[in-house]
This record gives sequence, C-alpha cells and structure tokens, in this order.
Amino acid sequence: MIEAAERLVAGLPPAAAVWCSGLRKRYRRQTAVDDVSFTVGRGEVVGLLGPNGAGKTTCIKILLGLVRPDAGEVLLLGRPATDPYARTRVGYLPELFRYQPWLTATEVLALHVRLSGVPPRDQRVRPGRSPARDLREVLGQVGLADRAGDRVGAFSKGMQQRLGLAVALVARPELVVLDEPTSALDPLGRADVRDLLLGLREQGVAVLLNSHLIGEVERVCDRVVILDRGKVAASGTLDELLGRTEIRLRLTEVDAAATARMEALGRVRRDGDAYVVEAPADAVPGLVAELVGLGVRVHSVEPGRISLEERLLDILRGEE
Repeated sequence: MIEAAERLVAGLPPAAAVWCSGLRKRYRRQTAVDDVSFTVGRGEVVGLLGPNGAGKTTCIKILLGLVRPDAGEVLLLGRPATDPYARTRVGYLPELFRYQPWLTATEVLALHVRLSGVPPRDQRVRPGRSPARDLREVLGQVGLADRAGDRVGAFSKGMQQRLGLAVALVARPELVVLDEPTSALDPLGRADVRDLLLGLREQGVAVLLNSHLIGEVERVCDRVVILDRGKVAASGTLDELLGRTEIRLRLTEVDAAATARMEALGRVRRDGDAYVVEAPADAVPGLVAELVGLGVRVHSVEPGRISLEERLLDILRGEE
C-alpha cells in the first residue's frame, strides 16, 4: 500500500493536503466506510457532514493512521499516511479526549510538543523566544491565557475543549483535523473557534472539520463532503450544493393558474401568508410579470437561499 501511494504523489496537485481514494472499512458484518474519496487543499476548510453512524469518524481515523482500511489509498501533505513525518505536521482534536488532571494547561501542551518531536510554534524561526512564551501564546489563541498555570482537573468541559484545540495547534501544523470541535462550547466559544478557523485558512493551513453544528460549517467551510451509510452522498462547494434559491412572495388573489405557474419553476410551499418558491434568481422578474398579468397582486418579493441544513436533509431523505 505504501509503494502504491508513493507512486501517486507525482500526479497530485501541489495544493493537496489530504487525498484519499476508494477507502473501505468493514467491522464484521457492518460496513463503516464504503468507497469514500475526497481531497482537502492547502488553505481550504472542508466540512465532513452526515448523520450518526455515517462513517465520518472512521474516515478521520483512517486518514490519521489510527485505523487500517481494508482498501483504498491515503496521502497526507503529499506523503503516504503511514509516513511518520507526514503525521508530525498534522494537528488533531478527537471527539473524545481526556488530559491528565494533575497537569497544568501549559504542562499539557509541553507534553504534547515532546510527544510530537516538533518545536512549538515558530521557535525554529526565532530562536530567542522561550518555549514557555510560545505555549502561552497558543493558550491565548484559544482564550486560555489567564488559565495557563491552572490544573486541568479544575477545567470546565468548555475549557477542556479549548485546551484540546490548543493541543491540535501547538506544533504549528500544516493540516488540522477537528472532530466536533465546538460540541461543548457556548455561543461565544463557537464564535472564537469560527474566527480561529478563518485565521488558519488565511495562513494556508488546511482544515478538515467534522461537526453536527451545520450552521457553523456553513459559515466557515469552502467545500462540504456529505456521508451517509459509509458512502459519499454528495460533495462540492457551498455554491454548488446550495445553488437553488428561494423566493418569498407575498401575494393575494392567487388562483389555480398562478399557482401552476409558480409550480412550473420549482417546489412551492406556504409559509404563513407567503408563497416560498424554489427558482433561479434570474427567473424572478419574468415570474413576477406573469403573475401580475394573471391578476395576482404582488405585495413583496424577498430573495433567499436554501440553508445547508435543508439541503443536507434533502440529500439524506433522497438516499433513503
């Protein structure tokens, strides 16, 4: 498998931080991952979505070498995923984790720096800086600067989550894999993580994000991969997945002919006293003109776009 992956490196685009093809994993009678392929470019934030049991965490563990796939190839940062050097440049926040409660936040970071074998942050570029100062800066990045010397056992769940993010970032990774990074955070904490991810993207760091908070994914992700029953149900940019638009029309004197005209463009539903029509944006002027010609009184027209949550549900229900 290593030799096959190495032969593929030369043909990869230089921006690929993650490349996986044909991943399969079966646990006894249960197929967890079935022919999954996707990429994550450098400086790109990709969201991994799907219901519980869709295979998201298994995919992440395969990418990180924690689970051996039954079939498929994986490259991280242009190297086989089995290459230890590739993994030293990857930061990882697992969904479930626990740190030694007797250690302080700074000591937890220092321990993981030693385990990774990589100097923290930019210490290699500016050797005059002390490691302790670098660690404090990482804690400040996740909002724990004032708790650097406190023991982890006294941290709340949200503070533990912030510390996990700091551990994922401490060795200045080129790829960050986050499994439910905002699950224990309050709205302010989720906003901080959102800003952090956008900052990583600006620095050219690739991010693979697994989250059930679809609103957060929609705010930060460039592309989305939707898994269902171990397979890729859909993937693409948000514009590609959310290409359909919704038009909210407040109308009166609507007859059967007007309803049929709206239905000819797309799905129509009632929301209170409004008609919500799925239609391309460039079709709206013609629709309004035709409705007026049919005697409909048009009181307002409000454009909108289908949310990622609605699109996700459409895809999963279509699969069912």
